[in-house]
Amino acid sequence: MTKRCVKVYPRFERLWHWMQVALIMALLFTGLGLNGLHSVIPFGPAVMLHTVAALALLALWVFATFWLFTTGTWKQFIPKIEGMIEVARFYAWGVFRGEDHPYKKLFWRKHNPLQAATYFGLKWFVFPAIWVTGILYLTYNFWGQGAQGTFLISVIANLHLLAAYVIAAFVIVHVYLLTVGHGFRSHVAPMITGYDVIDLTPEQEAYLEKNEPDRLKPAK
Repeated sequence: MTKRCVKVYPRFERLWHWMQVALIMALLFTGLGLNGLHSVIPFGPAVMLHTVAALALLALWVFATFWLFTTGTWKQFIPKIEGMIEVARFYAWGVFRGEDHPYKKLFWRKHNPLQAATYFGLKWFVFPAIWVTGILYLTYNFWGQGAQGTFLISVIANLHLLAAYVIAAFVIVHVYLLTVGHGFRSHVAPMITGYDVIDLTPEQEAYLEKNEPDRLKPAK
């Protein structure tokens, strides 16, 4: 294995990431207002902004899902048990003792086992819960008739809120983990520039140098 600075995050992935950040923050902020936790934005405009941001995020997720499957990037998000205990121990204990991260980022595996499992759960359970309950919320006038509709909308509202709090908790933990290890800047920079230092096999290095040299920064 050789450590090289490689463009591992293409432009679309970086654009998708930062647009998702902006839209999720807008949704969390307006959603907290709609639930009475602040009154910075009046109720009517908050509903409108929340709806527009939700539809924009849904459209972004549709494009991102298409991109993940057409490029094969979806394989990065398949969780593996191997190494998960070591990574969990590092975050719970080793990081406070100055230990090195047990997972070494690879060209074909950008996410450590705990990250992959977390993203897998979000993408296959939490995000769909937000999508389904949000769409049902928006279309309530078409199906919510009578006492049964009133009961169902209360269940949907609470499930939507629960999924939103799970996403909010993920955001908080995600930002916290950016501060451990080599520091906040070193974690965020790859998602801005696209480049990160990873381990390459001799075959991968030779392939990139021959076929995709623009993805490699010159070795020092």
